[in-house]
Amino acid sequence: MRETATPLRVFGAVVLDTDGVITDSAGLHAQAWKAVFDAFLREQPPPSPKDRRPFDIELDYPAYVDGTSRRDGAAAFLASRGIRPGPKALEAVAAAKDRLYTQRLRHGPPVPAYPGTLDLLHALRGGDVPAAAVSASLHARELLARAQVMSLFAAVVDGTDARRLGLAGKPAPDLFLEAARALGVAPARTAVVEDALAGVEAGRRGGFGLVIGVDRTAEQSRTGQLLRHGADLVVTDLGELLVKGAVR
Repeated sequence: MRETATPLRVFGAVVLDTDGVITDSAGLHAQAWKAVFDAFLREQPPPSPKDRRPFDIELDYPAYVDGTSRRDGAAAFLASRGIRPGPKALEAVAAAKDRLYTQRLRHGPPVPAYPGTLDLLHALRGGDVPAAAVSASLHARELLARAQVMSLFAAVVDGTDARRLGLAGKPAPDLFLEAARALGVAPARTAVVEDALAGVEAGRRGGFGLVIGVDRTAEQSRTGQLLRHGADLVVTDLGELLVKGAVR
């Protein structure tokens, strides 16, 4: 059997972001955003020609929409292109992205969980360390169910809960704090695992005992960004947080 490596062994709970940390679903969100934003830029081109370039998944997705609510992400990206739509137009963009993402989620193949994450979750369960899944998405529970990992979490906090409870989106720490509350463990004794810049910043703002960044690109610049935004350490896969031996 395996056990969680230091530093996770000393914590009473672990809270994990969903897209890009638990499931390989960040790309599904990014592709949906690209389709919606590119259509918007064609139909309502920004005044400046340089702002009319298509949405760049590698640059724009992590900078403006990764880890945030749909509305906040749409507003941030469009503002970067010199566009500040009214509330109705902004909601229409967010709704279009939701429709496209939901269609691909429900009619495409199930999005798998990362093997290293599954290994870590099983080790946490074996060590009686509760885990929670967090997401700004309204569809996180459906995604986790289709990936067949819901049973590994003692709590799930997603966009539906955020709406119901009036929780602010990342980089505010509200979602993570609600997850820690649901697990019954103080933030100082809880570790947060995130791949988004807004997410690691939220973990730092929330006073969590450890903030772990996940950089699956293994790029020095991306790792540096995660560290600057609040990560205590960065791994390329959660399997790195495991060591061989007996579960404590």
